[in-house]
Amino acid sequence: MSARPAAGGGRWVDVAPERLPRWLDNFATRHGAYTEDGLTVVAADGASAELAAPPGAPAVADLAGLLGVAAAPRRIGLLLARKGAVAVGVADGAELVTSKVETHYVQGRTAAGGWSQQRFARRRDNQARAAAADGADIVARLLLPEVRTLAALVTGGDRAAVDAVLAPPACAPVAALRAERFLDVPEPRRAVLVAAVTAARAVRILVRDPGD
Repeated sequence: MSARPAAGGGRWVDVAPERLPRWLDNFATRHGAYTEDGLTVVAADGASAELAAPPGAPAVADLAGLLGVAAAPRRIGLLLARKGAVAVGVADGAELVTSKVETHYVQGRTAAGGWSQQRFARRRDNQARAAAADGADIVARLLLPEVRTLAALVTGGDRAAVDAVLAPPACAPVAALRAERFLDVPEPRRAVLVAAVTAARAVRILVRDPGD
């Protein structure tokens, strides 16, 4: 389980689907018995928790429905991209079954001015485009053949880099599965991709304590 501050107050908590019943029990222990309103629970002390189904899960209207679908096995695609690093994979439930990580050198920004700065900027842009093109090729090889079996595509890293990888028309069927959830991850590596499976499967909860 991970937590981070939420804009506007409260905190986001990611809970593995298998741990959701215990998390709800602990929420009641800490804050008192709760009432349900759709996917929101409000405890006796005023604390609340708004729950969101994992990417690719069927739409549900209440907590019972969420508990029924959250842990169901699903195949999801993963695409993580930052500058010259791209990681693509397919997860079947909690297991990463297919993956490919590719890195490319993309020059950093330079403080030089004049023609030198423009030359370095052009070189950096060319390197970034080449990295995005290679990333699109990996998406086409790994995810396009699986597109009919995937419940969702979860992306993360840098939004501009992800957008560039998915921009080619050939990637459109995969891009159409893109979930709203976007993962904040460091430069993609295999270990980062494996950890992203857990984040992509999690039930995301906005918790507000009394007074938030």
